Amino acid sequence: MRIAAFAPCLLAVTLLWGCSKKTADQPTNNPNPPTTPTPAWDVNAMRGIWITTTASTVLDSRDNIRAAVQACKTANINHIFVVVYNNARTMYPSDVMRNLIGVSILERFAGRDPLKEMIDEGHAAGLKVHAWFEYGFASSFSANGGPILAARPHWAARDAGGNLTIKNGFDWLNAFHPEVQQFMIDLFKEVTTKYNVDGVQGDDRLPALPSSAGYDNYTLGLYRAENGGADPPGNITDAGWLQWRARKLNAFCKRLRNEVKSIKPNVMFTISPSPFPWGLNEYLQDWPTWVDSSWVDAIIPQCYRYDIAAYSATINQQKSFHRNSNVPLYPGVLLRTGTYTATEGFLSQMITENRRAGFKGEVYFFYEGLPTRSSWFQGQYPFIR
Repeated sequence: MRIAAFAPCLLAVTLLWGCSKKTADQPTNNPNPPTTPTPAWDVNAMRGIWITTTASTVLDSRDNIRAAVQACKTANINHIFVVVYNNARTMYPSDVMRNLIGVSILERFAGRDPLKEMIDEGHAAGLKVHAWFEYGFASSFSANGGPILAARPHWAARDAGGNLTIKNGFDWLNAFHPEVQQFMIDLFKEVTTKYNVDGVQGDDRLPALPSSAGYDNYTLGLYRAENGGADPPGNITDAGWLQWRARKLNAFCKRLRNEVKSIKPNVMFTISPSPFPWGLNEYLQDWPTWVDSSWVDAIIPQCYRYDIAAYSATINQQKSFHRNSNVPLYPGVLLRTGTYTATEGFLSQMITENRRAGFKGEVYFFYEGLPTRSSWFQGQYPFIR
């Protein structure tokens, strides 16, 4: 009986030992656990995107803004450049605009404040938000100057024939006129004072003016006063005449920066100009001087090209003029325009070229191309070296 009673116990012990041995013989950990790839980019570099009102509904509701911010975060974007001024309207309630034209905000945004909504949503997601003054010194698009020139006709930029300066459909204000300059400074100061923006930005229209301009009465008088009574050359690309006007815009750039920094020293002051020297010849934009003088905190030339050879040539050309390493250069990359969206392969080529050239970040124009390339932004963008 003693043996019979013990037998079940012995069997149980034997089975338990066998199971324990089998378990012990099996590996308790995967010897090759999957690893999470480490992004190749500089975590402190700018990976930005522009959001505008043209061909976009992002700013049309708080829900749209929230969704766009989350899409940006998922796509590894860390800086949003949101439009606050274009076509004689602001995207926030502006006392400056109300006093000038009687309308404080773009009509479709009446009763809301898309800028504040974007700042709140962006900051909640850990993103930086910059106020982008898209039209700069351009008053309107194909509207004969729009309500701004209707209110202030003497603000018009004029060509050698005395006509309103128009280039590529844009109607221009006289960027040399002190009242026009003060108007733009007041807009920048209004945004910097009222909103918790991380940055403010001008672009290929600020500071800028088509080189065909400068023949209005104010500018003619200023030139004569500084040049012994002589009239400026009729040749708009005369080197001395180009430089005289470019220096006026350089002085404005310095003043605008100082005005903004006097309010918030830590706010980021950036400009996204046309590529140099084309931008100097066409729009009087001398961005190498702005960078050399540290008047900007970053420069973002619009290197918008449709093939890799042209893109590579453009960024290397811009690199040759970038002499102040304390001011980073981030190429502007064309993601979408009209019905065109850059392919994933082309995006990879452009970012690879950026890294080879030593540019650690970039800014994409514009947001509406991001949703259709979200897999690239998540799966390839972080790992391009």
